[in-house]
Amino acid sequence: MTIQVNTDKHIEGSIRLKNFITEELESSLERFSDKLTRIEVHLSDENGGKGGADDKRCLLEARIENMQPIAVTNFDSSIDQAISGAIDKLKSALDTVFGKMQNR
Repeated sequence: MTIQVNTDKHIEGSIRLKNFITEELESSLERFSDKLTRIEVHLSDENGGKGGADDKRCLLEARIENMQPIAVTNFDSSIDQAISGAIDKLKSALDTVFGKMQNR
């Protein structure tokens, strides 16, 4: 599973941030790792340099073997919280997709 991290010009794409995201995704999505080919992470600050509540956005797009990609978005007040919320949403979406496949 390849993990690609993209940030906008208002968020610094540091090594620490990329390592944090990679570790969180690998540990949280371990049970799906054989079915996922790539995960794209898009981080942005919706208000730019201005402050504001829930203005950090994390969009996760999971590429699944032989299927359409799944995308989820989460907004929160910090990047770390936005990432964690998006990972929770992605886990739920993948549970739904693979659960439906098993029921067929």
